[in-house]
Amino acid sequence: MSASAMHVAKTGLNAQQTKMQIIANNLANVNTNGFKRDRANFESLLYQVMRSGGAQTADGTALTSSSTVGTGVRLVSTQKLYSQGSLVSTENSLDLAIDGMGFFQVLMPDGRMGYTRNGAFSRNAEGTLTTPSGYVLQPEIQIPDNVTEITIGQNGVISVMVAGQNEPEEVGQITLANFTNPRGLQPIGETFVVETLASGGPIEGVPYEGGFGKLQQGYLESSNVNVVQQLVDMIETQRAYEVSSKAISASDEMMRHISNNL
Repeated sequence: MSASAMHVAKTGLNAQQTKMQIIANNLANVNTNGFKRDRANFESLLYQVMRSGGAQTADGTALTSSSTVGTGVRLVSTQKLYSQGSLVSTENSLDLAIDGMGFFQVLMPDGRMGYTRNGAFSRNAEGTLTTPSGYVLQPEIQIPDNVTEITIGQNGVISVMVAGQNEPEEVGQITLANFTNPRGLQPIGETFVVETLASGGPIEGVPYEGGFGKLQQGYLESSNVNVVQQLVDMIETQRAYEVSSKAISASDEMMRHISNNL
């Protein structure tokens, strides 16, 4: 029985270690633009059924409840929480924040489409809008070299003032993507996520229409990590880890007592 208790406590240690790693990653990315915090979801392992409810006793009566013993806990999934982060002014004309639902679409080096809330864009040597890592925003948009002003509307329309012209020139339209189940998206790093069977395919649309959020030029969305809450979760996780560790020590002491006295 003590060996079983040690196994149960060990699953608790593993679970709390995983949760602590998730909390640490959330805190490490507190200043990462567009980062969405993760949450660990746990479930209990199978129960060992000693006697089922309603079973007959030796006296001919029926048990009013089952006799079961749990066997531990495990991580069942991690989940991105897509609540809105604060919008921070940067006064950079190519910085964009999504106020509401949606993701920017970016072509990844392996040919997959990546989705992100980080709107820190810039121009490459050809004038194409890219992420800081050089990945091209989709649909591809090029900004001429001799522009004096860049205006991006809340609906994603990009207009520029070209030197020598009196009227703005429209050069592109930013579109956003959304998913039926955004929590089913798979994070791959650099604040990018990719679609999975669980997320469903992308639903593309124009900002500020059809339920999509509006774009805010000159702003970036900060992470949605609440530092105070994460510190509270860290303390709770640490305490839970200590309790599981004490359960292992207590079980080991019980086994030594049995070994020395039998």
